[in-house]
Amino acid sequence: MSELGKNVGLFASLRRLLGTVLEIAQVRLDLLRTDVELEKRRLFDGLLWGLAALLMLGVGVVLLCGFIILLFGEGYRLAAVGVLALLFLAAGAGLIRAARRRLQSPNGMFEASLAELQRDRDGLQTSGSHEQR
Repeated sequence: MSELGKNVGLFASLRRLLGTVLEIAQVRLDLLRTDVELEKRRLFDGLLWGLAALLMLGVGVVLLCGFIILLFGEGYRLAAVGVLALLFLAAGAGLIRAARRRLQSPNGMFEASLAELQRDRDGLQTSGSHEQR
């Protein structure tokens, strides 16, 4: 009967261990999914900022061409077109910088997952040192 109790205890322990391993795997997969979603959003934001920058630069180039054409015109039209062209070119350059910053962010992919795995490793090492005492 004591042998039967050991087997039931052993199987119950193995079942709990398997449940814990599956739970840890599920948490890690959820973190991985979250990291991939964040990376996808970051890339989409960078592309959106890049497209806006290209639009602003395109408008700036058209206005700059208008400025050069109107260079020989009369009155204050020249100054107005020149100021608008400079504003659009500056906005486009600023948007390109913002897109570049977003795409070159220091946060690597899977940062949260790696941090969680490091915490698990540290926890296992500290619990292992307590059991050895």
